[in-house]
Amino acid sequence: MRMLAQEDEVDDGAEVTWEDQQHINSFSKLNTRLKSLEDKIGGLKQEKEALDDLSTELELADEDQVVMYRVGEAFLHIPHARAMKRLERDQSQLDKELSNLVSSAEGIEKQMKDLKVTLYAKFGSAINLDE
Repeated sequence: MRMLAQEDEVDDGAEVTWEDQQHINSFSKLNTRLKSLEDKIGGLKQEKEALDDLSTELELADEDQVVMYRVGEAFLHIPHARAMKRLERDQSQLDKELSNLVSSAEGIEKQMKDLKVTLYAKFGSAINLDE
């Protein structure tokens, strides 16, 4: 451990009020929620890529062929036409879910930006809200 130099010490005398602490707590909760949403969004994007690859493979497959399609954790043998319909439904459902999560993440980012403005205005460099 090392000691801070006298000139590096920051003591601007800003008192942390109960309201300020609530803002800091809210920012922390929003940050945690945003990280969780970003992880979910990443997973859904990977799943979307997998469905897009599957779509390409099904377009190239013979229409008379039976296709193994994943439902949950199991694979079922279903006709090609039914697999295409199910794939379209799964893709649209995934797009909606992804859109909802992105919208939620944007809302959280806006709230965090507002809290940053408030907290940096009061505490300046005495508080660090960036990663």
